Amino acid sequence: MNPILVIVFAPLVAAIVGGLGNRALGNTIVKSITTGGLFLSCALSWPIFLGSLGGSMDATVVPVMQWVQSGTLSFDWALRVDTLTAVMLVVITTVSALVHLYSWGYMEEDPDQPRFFAYLSLFTFAMLMLVTADNLVQMFFGWEGVGLASYLLIGFWFRKPSANAAAIKAFVVNRVGDLGFMLGIFGTYLVFQTTSIPEILEAAPGMSGATIGFLGYRVQTMDLLCILLFIGAMGKSAQLGLHTWLPDAMEGPTPVSALIHAATMVTAGVFMVCRLSPMFETAPVALGMVTIVGAMTCIFAATVGTTQWDIKRVIAYSTCSQLGYMFFAAGVGAYGAAMFHLFTHAFFKALLFLGAGSVIHAMHHEQDMRYYGGLRKEIPLTFWAMMAGTLAITGVGIYWLHAGFAGFHSKDAILEAAFARGTESGSFAFFVGAFAALLTSFYSWRLIFLTFFGKPRWAASEHIQHAVHGDRHDHPSDEHAGHDVAHHVPSPDHSDGTAGYHPHESPVSMLIPLGVLTLGAVFAGWVFSHAFLDSGEFWGGSIYYNEGLMHAMHGVPLWVKLTATVVMLLGLFAAWLAYIKDTSLPARAAEQLGPVYRFFLNKWYFDELYNAVFVKPAFWLGRQFWQKGDVGIIDRFGPNGAAWVVAQGAVGAKRFQSGYVTSYALIMLLGLVAAITWVLF
Repeated sequence: MNPILVIVFAPLVAAIVGGLGNRALGNTIVKSITTGGLFLSCALSWPIFLGSLGGSMDATVVPVMQWVQSGTLSFDWALRVDTLTAVMLVVITTVSALVHLYSWGYMEEDPDQPRFFAYLSLFTFAMLMLVTADNLVQMFFGWEGVGLASYLLIGFWFRKPSANAAAIKAFVVNRVGDLGFMLGIFGTYLVFQTTSIPEILEAAPGMSGATIGFLGYRVQTMDLLCILLFIGAMGKSAQLGLHTWLPDAMEGPTPVSALIHAATMVTAGVFMVCRLSPMFETAPVALGMVTIVGAMTCIFAATVGTTQWDIKRVIAYSTCSQLGYMFFAAGVGAYGAAMFHLFTHAFFKALLFLGAGSVIHAMHHEQDMRYYGGLRKEIPLTFWAMMAGTLAITGVGIYWLHAGFAGFHSKDAILEAAFARGTESGSFAFFVGAFAALLTSFYSWRLIFLTFFGKPRWAASEHIQHAVHGDRHDHPSDEHAGHDVAHHVPSPDHSDGTAGYHPHESPVSMLIPLGVLTLGAVFAGWVFSHAFLDSGEFWGGSIYYNEGLMHAMHGVPLWVKLTATVVMLLGLFAAWLAYIKDTSLPARAAEQLGPVYRFFLNKWYFDELYNAVFVKPAFWLGRQFWQKGDVGIIDRFGPNGAAWVVAQGAVGAKRFQSGYVTSYALIMLLGLVAAITWVLF
């Protein structure tokens, strides 16, 4: 059997067997089948990727079946694998396989493990379908598949109202973006008369400058199509405006957060833009929009991340910010740099989420960082893994040695590309990205200092104390959202802060993925930087490679190349000053900043704005249709009205049913007289 078919369909088979077998097969068998299927896909993906490093990789198309034949619309179900797909295959299968293994320990106490593992495998299959798509309709199938799987996984603990609400929110917000994506696909077919991605990309340059009618205006065809497609990417990849679902997705189990944020759903939009990069290169207005939206998302999420207390939400906003980097890299034409950051980000973000899950596991599912402290001595392996992830995301490295952690190579390349582009939007993205890098360093080291340094503050957590003393049923489904109202960090109730409880290191099944991902966070940037950035042959035409821009990146001034390192050090110093040197400083700063701090703490009030503009009017309109339309009109004059007429008719009719023969004879006589009269006259 073709290995590409195995890579894609092994997770689907595992999901079907695990989902249908469920408790009949038992936890261990289902977990073994689903995890084994993912490791098989992973083992087959790496040779394909490593084989592409030697030079140009010819695209391979594996037909699956004939799909649609309707008039001029015709396409088959086929799996297309080129260099871009090979990169995504290793990212998806590697992270997903490690998440499956990690979940053995993390979900050990959950009674619905078979369902959880089946959902994970289904999620992975949908993402693999998306990245191997040979046509836009097949891509849309995978696109909607990850949306469905995310709904199932975010709301996995369906007995929690907050989890149900978060799942619905993710589903609805993504439907908004998907409407734009569908319109983009419809418009692309209208213009090119095909849904085949290779045919569309080949014909795209010839459409440069063409116009089309839209809403009564003549607009640039390619700008319109690319903007509509990008709206889909904004929803799936949580860009500013359609980002509100991403933080709430933390209601799902921590392994779900790692899978969604690192390797699957949120990277789909970046992949789509890079896959269709020859189209976007003919649409300067759309590229400008991608750049500005990416840069604004980058700074928005970074500012919010500095004020959050929930350890998972800090990392979630970090994901949102890093996606902004990827998009503005694509917007300035550095698609290779965007994919490089996607690649490195998968390793260190999965590491950070799984590391956070290890901390939460050790702390009886307490997620508020204000109730951590001093954990580096209690869970040292988790501490060093989180340190590696933090060093990677903040971009620690030495420029003159060209050596550093993963983010040092990929994030620096994005900033250099934005500056080298020389456009107004590129310059804007560079300075915004540099400031966001400073904030990234601050909130990342803030997380490390609050969690692993200082005095233990565990005794201040009612959550932990109730769990320790048996006052509360502790179960992963109780993983709570933490607190984010007060700014101060509570002092421990006891000098040692333990109150009879000591955190424990995670089981081996959770530590092995942390170790593997640590290697990726340390070495992925250094090992693969040349292939992603300096070798146009590596991409083999799978993305638009701007060789001039790549050369210009190497010629930027030294201060540009050092900017990321300088701001990283400034962020580290600020976090050390506020959370190690003088722990009263954050509270004083929050009080002095006042409205600005509350603005960031409340996430720029996007949720409140959308609640006022969309949610409340929608509920009001729904109530009007229900109470006045349904009850007041339809029910009143429909079912209820008809029933009233029948009832009144029955009351009148029963008066004629006297039971006397003489009465019936009289009525018959009157009827006969009336009939004769009608005939005569």
